[in-house]
Amino acid sequence: MATDDLERLSAGYRRYLAAIVMFHLAAADEVGIGATDYQALNVLDVDGPMTSGELAQRLALSTGATTRLIDRLEASDVARRVPDPADRRRVMVEATGRMPDGMAEVLAGVREPVSKAFTGLDEHQLEGLATYLATATDAYRAAARDLRARS
Repeated sequence: MATDDLERLSAGYRRYLAAIVMFHLAAADEVGIGATDYQALNVLDVDGPMTSGELAQRLALSTGATTRLIDRLEASDVARRVPDPADRRRVMVEATGRMPDGMAEVLAGVREPVSKAFTGLDEHQLEGLATYLATATDAYRAAARDLRARS
């Protein structure tokens, strides 16, 4: 890949990430929840049930902060603690499927135009994009883990 192409893609990707961050901050504010609670809901919705320790690691929170976060999510009926079916001594946190009031409307405003962006892509382009996103996600998670380990 030529340097100019790589720079163009890098700049586009950075703009894309910034737009996503700004949208989700505005969405959390619009529905009256904190940005961390919003991200926790996203993590639980996308990745499924996990322990509070796993959630703490994913959000870079202390165990105490994560306990308070889960308490808030439970009080809002958007998440719940459930026994781990594989080991009933462990407790998992899972999304209830219920969204904060107004969230569906906020997300609907961006889902349609984003979905349209995929309609022009063929099967190979979609597969390439999916592969890139998975690889980039792993790279960013590893980099975040490394940064946290240094402090």
